[in-house]
Amino acid sequence: MRYLLFPLYAPLASWGDVAVGEYRPTFNYPSRSALLGLLGAALGVERSDEEAHAALSAGFGIAVAMYEEGRLLRDYHTAQVSSASSLKNRPHRTRADELAIPRDDLNTILSTRDYRQDAISLICLWCKIESAGWTLDELRAALDEPRFVLYLGRKACPPALPLKPEIVDADDIQAALVLAAPQLDKLAAQLGRKTPLILRRVAWEEGVQPGYQATFSVPRKDDVRSRRRWQFSDRVEHVALIALDEVDGEEDA
Repeated sequence: MRYLLFPLYAPLASWGDVAVGEYRPTFNYPSRSALLGLLGAALGVERSDEEAHAALSAGFGIAVAMYEEGRLLRDYHTAQVSSASSLKNRPHRTRADELAIPRDDLNTILSTRDYRQDAISLICLWCKIESAGWTLDELRAALDEPRFVLYLGRKACPPALPLKPEIVDADDIQAALVLAAPQLDKLAAQLGRKTPLILRRVAWEEGVQPGYQATFSVPRKDDVRSRRRWQFSDRVEHVALIALDEVDGEEDA
């Protein structure tokens, strides 16, 4: 089976979890919806193109190999907004238009936003159906030369390094990750690390040969239902924790 693999690294990333009210948490590794959005940006798919986003979601499966979860950064965030009554019957196509009203008519909203610092993951993609809308080769070319700016969850979080996507032939996800080891060694060298990156967990969706035994399975609300309306569905994700005791022992040494 063919797999498309590419690493993700940035000083800051934010993988939206279920958010209620003013608190905006982040999951500790990339969500399916965020990765599909990244692919859509690379291909130049507009957010309003529901058909194209549905084709991406139906056509490709995703697994995430986590090497560094990164440290949590919590940001106290303030933003100015106009009330609905202030914007009534007035064009406001840009942020500048929205704020071009008397200062006394502006409101301030508060939120707390979480980020992951210096997280490193390797993304693994495969075709779930024969006619997925795009081939893996087309996705690789798009990630090499993206049409829109790529970012890791939020627009303030662009990738710090080129993605360098590659396609490998392997029996399962585990074998594909082994073939990607040289790419990760280069990434570690670019980041100035003196020790190799250590695989800590692998998460995958149903319908693929993982090569790993799942440690647990969890529901996640990150399957894209409507990108334009920002609606997501539940799915089941399987997670394998990789030799955590051994990793802890190496770090203590």
